[in-house]
Amino acid sequence: MSYEDDVRDFYVQHGFGGRNGFGKRPAVVVIDLAGSWLDPKKSQHGTTRLESVVTRTCDILAAARAAGHPVFFTTMRPDRVDVKGPIGAKLPQMRSGAANPLADQMAELDPRLERRDDEPLFNKPRASAFYGTPFDAYLNARGIDTLIITGCSTSGCVRATAESAHNRNLHGIVVRDAVGERSPIAHEANLTDIDLRYADVVDGAEVIAYLEATPAA
Repeated sequence: MSYEDDVRDFYVQHGFGGRNGFGKRPAVVVIDLAGSWLDPKKSQHGTTRLESVVTRTCDILAAARAAGHPVFFTTMRPDRVDVKGPIGAKLPQMRSGAANPLADQMAELDPRLERRDDEPLFNKPRASAFYGTPFDAYLNARGIDTLIITGCSTSGCVRATAESAHNRNLHGIVVRDAVGERSPIAHEANLTDIDLRYADVVDGAEVIAYLEATPAA
């Protein structure tokens, strides 16, 4: 039995692991697929393997756009994150406070995502897409009950956003093949934990079929 299977069995035995399922009003959020993760010349996050994540996210975006479902994006500018106090101790790469000449490029979304003018972009100060942004207001105004989460990193901003969605009683859906992480071990461990505690972890093919079959609001 694998580590993930062992953890899953333990949690299920103790009452975790229920399923959210899909709701009726979905939106897609793309977390931080920007230069700081994808361009090795600008990255602050170490070596990552996210090409397949970008490709699969583009598939999800194509299905959402064709069906008329809302799409949102997030990014982070490292020179605009308040890292005083204990937060700074956990983010030493951002702690200097000096302006980063590559900050704009680091925060720029990957062009393959082809973000449209009517697709909001939130510059978030923390891991969750909800923290310090108007994301809640946008979702509430559209009556969204299902949040489909793609992007990076699985153990950080994806997980934090999934937990925030769970706390807001949304149907949280993390797309297994459209999220990524610097560490394969952290990726698998967090997908297991997210699936058992916060959101359903679902393959992209199932998500695309749902988006295509669900009428837009």
